[in-house]
Amino acid sequence: MYTPRLGLHPVGGNLSFECDEGFNLRGSPVRRCRPNGLWDGETAVCDNGAGHCPNPGISVGAVRTGSRFGFGDKVSYSCSSSLVLTGSAQRECQASGVWSGTEPVCRQPYSYDFPEDVAPALGTSLSHLLGATNPMRTKEGSVARRIQIQRSGHLNLYLLLDASQSVSERDFEIFKDSAISMVDRIFSFEINVSVAIITFASKPKVIMSVLWDKSRDVTEVTYRLENANYRDHENGTGTNIYEALNSVYLMMNNQMVRLGMQTAAWQEIRHAIILLTDGKSNMGGSPRPAVNSIRDVLNIRQDRTDYLDIYAIGVGNLDVDWKELNELASEKDGEKHAFKLPDAQALRQVFEHVLDVSMLTDTVCGVGNMSADASDQERTPWHVTIKPRSQKTCRGALLSDQWVLTAAHCFYQAEDRSLWRVIVGDPSSPWGKEFLIEKEVIHPGFDVHAKKNQGIPEFYGNDIALLKLAQKVQMSTHARPICLPCTVEANTALRRLQRSTCRDHETELLSPQSIPAHFVALNGSKLNINLKMGSERTRCVEAVAQDTKSFPDLKEVGEAVTDQFLCSGMEGDANPCRGESGGAVFLERRFRYFQVGLVSWGLYNPCQDAPNKNVRRKAPQGAPPPRDFHLSLFRLQPWLRQHLEGVLNFLPL
Repeated sequence: MYTPRLGLHPVGGNLSFECDEGFNLRGSPVRRCRPNGLWDGETAVCDNGAGHCPNPGISVGAVRTGSRFGFGDKVSYSCSSSLVLTGSAQRECQASGVWSGTEPVCRQPYSYDFPEDVAPALGTSLSHLLGATNPMRTKEGSVARRIQIQRSGHLNLYLLLDASQSVSERDFEIFKDSAISMVDRIFSFEINVSVAIITFASKPKVIMSVLWDKSRDVTEVTYRLENANYRDHENGTGTNIYEALNSVYLMMNNQMVRLGMQTAAWQEIRHAIILLTDGKSNMGGSPRPAVNSIRDVLNIRQDRTDYLDIYAIGVGNLDVDWKELNELASEKDGEKHAFKLPDAQALRQVFEHVLDVSMLTDTVCGVGNMSADASDQERTPWHVTIKPRSQKTCRGALLSDQWVLTAAHCFYQAEDRSLWRVIVGDPSSPWGKEFLIEKEVIHPGFDVHAKKNQGIPEFYGNDIALLKLAQKVQMSTHARPICLPCTVEANTALRRLQRSTCRDHETELLSPQSIPAHFVALNGSKLNINLKMGSERTRCVEAVAQDTKSFPDLKEVGEAVTDQFLCSGMEGDANPCRGESGGAVFLERRFRYFQVGLVSWGLYNPCQDAPNKNVRRKAPQGAPPPRDFHLSLFRLQPWLRQHLEGVLNFLPL
């Protein structure tokens, strides 16, 4: 029973559900109408547990025919005339006690999906594409299976972009942007993937085939996507989804012949078809025969359903044909493959949610978990805490499975270091682990008193140190190295030519006058700064001359702030606190993270006298401007190479 019973419900209105005695309520007892025209929560079901399959329920606005839930029994669903049904119109109770197909939902034609709703559903359905799954997934825990990113296995990703008349040229450009974003992220993991690109209207045009060697080259794939042209189809503007899918079938068939039907090389490839369309197919007949041919060539049986997923996704202000979209998409129990999203950014968010890097156990650098539900440590898995016996701590960054980069001043007048520990992973969880330090390498040029006679009480030139851990770190989603520029590893992550140099990396990463960057706070969160270069750096550094308290006899600012230092702390920047020294100053490029500096010293400590580590006080008015100085790793290359040669592979300077 539910209340209130209205023909239409306003945005923000609630529905409340309850069951008769003897029945248990499964799903959401209260559901709210959201701004996108869909109810939040899950379908409320009253179940007494008597059937072979659980009661499949009736979603709001639907009508169900069939009330027997034994093995082989079927139920059918329909919607009122003004609503469209997405999901399975008919479901059958299977021997496994699970209903076939996916839950039907009745929705308004104009409704669209929010990324946070699509992500778990899409994550559930992109289940085994690149590896193991979570077979223990439970509905209650809403733990979705996701793309497991790992080295083994191969993925064929087929991108089909609708260029028909019912899709405007602007919509087509949104499709392209969405596809480029998906490709960019998938390739950022350096995994085995081949991409096909097909644009279609009355006829399909194959722009890239998985049979081509260049389908594994992200630069080539991106170039082909960027140059895909809506006007290629202006002489045939109908919508023939059958032919588009049939061209995928022909591609698959050719690959099967090439590799051999019985070979593991063919049978172990996972296939994901992403159809960006409004679903308004008006020629070529039903696309179902093409889907059936694809299923046949891939030998999709009950035990191989995870080798094929077809997603039908509308993006932008499209007037989509929900019925067609729904029929095109794969139907799997508890999963959803047909969506409508407001824009390309929403699709990027959705795609980000489904990527699981926990299986990526190699020392691949600069991979952080960017999804909304990741912990702070999963977002910055290179971040470590260096802890002496006393309460003062420093931070550092993993450069490999055994080496940590930090600041030299952390060891200035330090006590017996045999008692020090490096905490890798989240110290507040079982993932955190303490490591002993086998040896520390402190830059011989670091001398905090080197310039006392020049009016500089403390000088932080060469403020850099390396720690070798006594054991190797096991790579996981909580522990992974950051990319160090000027290395082959960083070059691969930046997708630069093999003949690139260290100077090329510096130009790419540090050329604008103001560069958005980050550091990690005491509480583990990622804070934002802007590194100032050129004339902006000059303006940033000038604040040191105004701090007569710290530098009462300073004659030349350049003596305190040498060219080793990057400067931040101007308008809108967070300021590092005492205790965050040695932590990475890093940038994001191509979905990977690169350390360009390390936190060294500053004119202001925002955590001084703060009640806890989550509070940062702004500098008081009238005080010298707060500025922070970070040691540039481009200026310390000879020293880094001297001690890390053989650990990392360095590019020519």
